Amino acid sequence: MTAIDTILNRKSIRRFLPTQVPKELIEKVLALASRAPSGTNVQPWKVYVLQGEVRNNFCAEIKAAFLSGSDEYKSEFNYFPAKFKEPFLGRRRKIGFDLYGLVGIEKGDKERMKAQHARNFDFFDAPVGLIFTIDKGFGQGSYLDCGMLMQNVMLTAKAEGLDTCPQGAFAPYHTIIRKHLGASEEETILCAMSLGYADPAAPENSLETERAPLSDFVTFLG
Repeated sequence: MTAIDTILNRKSIRRFLPTQVPKELIEKVLALASRAPSGTNVQPWKVYVLQGEVRNNFCAEIKAAFLSGSDEYKSEFNYFPAKFKEPFLGRRRKIGFDLYGLVGIEKGDKERMKAQHARNFDFFDAPVGLIFTIDKGFGQGSYLDCGMLMQNVMLTAKAEGLDTCPQGAFAPYHTIIRKHLGASEEETILCAMSLGYADPAAPENSLETERAPLSDFVTFLG
């Protein structure tokens, strides 16, 4: 693939095949992704790779915590605004309705919506789960650096025949995550990512998200 092909073909996958990903391929993806820029080249990130029984036990505990409905789990940082406004609210609702429509979930069916959301915590059946963390001493600028690393992971994976899904849904469960990873209290749990081979027969994988036209977000000056 050319760089443009890779960008255009990458999308979030929400059902994966059980096919295992060779360790050498995972290492290749992460090594290439590590070429991402960071302020003064500090490379503030860490990546944990979960597979096999470690992955399964990790998923089981976090999924159970989610299904319990407990409100004790809170993210360490704000990802979304406290209250959405337009046009952001409309975009958020559209992708939700489009996804639910593909998997046959009717509007208002909260039980099935919750079950669909819970699939996050199985990494959508992907055999590999990635967890990205950053040292708590770094500020918002270094969060941008980690985002560039993650984008590199997704694009490199696509170029190597793999697919991904970045998942902020894991962030509230940082206490459980640290326990399974052996991560320090000095690490902020930023995001998770599913990595594997897409299931071509899954209807949810046919979801194509829209992008706003340049006129909505670009201003040319001079």
